[in-house]
Amino acid sequence: TALLPLVTLILPSFSSGATESGIVGGREAKPHSRPYMASIQYLGHHSCGGILIREDFVLTAAHCKGPCTVVLGAHDISKKEKSQQHIEVAKYYPHPKYNGTLNYDIMLLKLKKKATLKNHVKTIRIPKKNGKTPANIECLVAGWGLTKVNGSCSNVLKEAREKIQFGTECSHIWKHHFRSDHMICTKFTKKSGGGDSGGPLICNKMPQGITAFTFASNCNDPKYPHVFTKVNFFIPWIDANF
Repeated sequence: TALLPLVTLILPSFSSGATESGIVGGREAKPHSRPYMASIQYLGHHSCGGILIREDFVLTAAHCKGPCTVVLGAHDISKKEKSQQHIEVAKYYPHPKYNGTLNYDIMLLKLKKKATLKNHVKTIRIPKKNGKTPANIECLVAGWGLTKVNGSCSNVLKEAREKIQFGTECSHIWKHHFRSDHMICTKFTKKSGGGDSGGPLICNKMPQGITAFTFASNCNDPKYPHVFTKVNFFIPWIDANF
């Protein structure tokens, strides 16, 4: 699609086989069951996921930066659903330490106007302080990302379940690319693939991660844990920009 060259330009040049993710092998979510989900769109095409954490702020990945519109209240992004709210971004706040690589891949989007909160559009509460996310707890990733390797984006919101992996295992596989202080990773079966870039990793009904990177040639390869930017590490930075 016409979207792909633009995405290539705004995404970092990942090394060691890392790339952005999609929902490969997931299932369709119950329509509007995740009212905090945001579709970040470039020229009318879905590019990244995000979450609404305040009426006027969306949290996503820093590698998603570019002139974009945030679509809230969507289930099928190929349709003009009455529940949808299209809001332009007023200001981009990528983390100041983000330099186009894999580290500090988190960004706040300040919306030009506040979202109207209703049944299909709601904020999600983020962790209040930094702390460890226990291994082996089951979490959920959601988004409109790639539905198969080298495929196209999904029209409908999809979700997949994954479990938090031990940080030592992530470090063993991803080497110096994995930073345990501000990253977490998941293990999964061949039947559930990674999250949508910028989209959330939800554990116990709270966003613990923002989808960052995975294995380039096959994002559905269980040997390579999916890596997420650890939300609770960045709480002071988020609070400072509100």
